[in-house]
Amino acid sequence: MNATTKFDLRQLNDDYAVVEKAIVYLDANATRQPELSEVAGAVGLSEFHFQRLFTHWAGISPKRFLQFLTRERARELLERSESMLGTTYRLGLSSPGRLHDLFVTTEAVTPGEYKSRGAGVTIRYGLFPTPFGQCLLGLTDRGICHLGFVQTSEGDAVDELIAYWHQAEIVEDHAATAPLVDSIFRLGQQPHSALHILLRGTNFQLKVWEALLRIPPGSVSTYEGLAARIGHPRAVRAVGNAVARNPIPVLIPCHRVIRKLGEFGHYRYGAVRKRALVAWELAQAELHAEVA
Repeated sequence: MNATTKFDLRQLNDDYAVVEKAIVYLDANATRQPELSEVAGAVGLSEFHFQRLFTHWAGISPKRFLQFLTRERARELLERSESMLGTTYRLGLSSPGRLHDLFVTTEAVTPGEYKSRGAGVTIRYGLFPTPFGQCLLGLTDRGICHLGFVQTSEGDAVDELIAYWHQAEIVEDHAATAPLVDSIFRLGQQPHSALHILLRGTNFQLKVWEALLRIPPGSVSTYEGLAARIGHPRAVRAVGNAVARNPIPVLIPCHRVIRKLGEFGHYRYGAVRKRALVAWELAQAELHAEVA
């Protein structure tokens, strides 16, 4: 990772802390539709500096970005996405047009490896700033096996990795994991080859996670829609549990699953971060569409 990318990630990481406060404030005061100056004051910035910081992080103005966070906008997005994704699945395609800015190839552990909880596996990890807060990335010789956001402390984030792979050898290795971060968060050049991920889960979980990979950036699905697409329309609760146990968020985009009424719902790393991820991706998708 070059020096420019490191700076960009740190700056975006710092910007996100302010953006998160702004989203929380707006959510609490949505019925009043507060002016930009009020929101800026709530996060301790002048109107000018808040506008500049927010636009640097999201690529668009606070007002336009926050339109993406409303239930009405989410419902419109659901209607468009569900129609598009339904056609995609019926045709057997991975996506309409470009599925990802990234190409991801998956490999699952064997049943024996699943039961062993990582015995004989070495996992190298590093902690990094991202546009959505600090993250921990875990890497094996066969691919990325873990991605999680730091919520309370770095130690808790490491403990989460250890709990999932408690028989593996866990080694901190910043140099080995750093080159992947700018690719995952789409900073800099696109990778020349696919990012490899190693998944440890039941057959049902793997099927759900594969379906998540088919939801393009800027689109969303419901838990019911996801259940129907994997051939288990009555297994909505089981699908929800599999989504919640996704070990590699962002790369496997569980944040793109929302409730059928247009509510964003819960997220393992916080409801605010989920809303920020969905709205940020939608903003980026629309920006790319305007350029194209």
